[in-house]
Amino acid sequence: MLTNLVKHYPLTILTTMVVMGLSLFPFGPMEIVEDVPLADKWTHMVMYFGLTAVFWLEYWRGHDGLERQIVIPWGMVAPIVLGGVMELMQKYCTNYRSGEWMDFVADSIGVAIGVLVGLTLLRRLRWFKR
Repeated sequence: MLTNLVKHYPLTILTTMVVMGLSLFPFGPMEIVEDVPLADKWTHMVMYFGLTAVFWLEYWRGHDGLERQIVIPWGMVAPIVLGGVMELMQKYCTNYRSGEWMDFVADSIGVAIGVLVGLTLLRRLRWFKR
């Protein structure tokens, strides 16, 4: 099972590890972009959109159609749960990060955008299993 995951989803696993690293490890002083309102939230949306998009692309590459019972939990729910877990870990397991509800909301919005883009592409390419 684990070897199949690594074989079929190497970029998703790598992207997940990068998101976890960016969420949990300190990177020294960072300049906040003053000109961009909510720059931190945009960053969260982009990270989780990217994670979702990578999963969906790898899934499509390896499958003929969309199996909703697989994609919904792993392509929609799992990234949102990861965002929530990362925010809780930031709050309770680190001294240099603070978990925020708005960050979790931004993570979820990024996942939702990734799912909408993925579903739109699937409909256009007619890859749904009926």
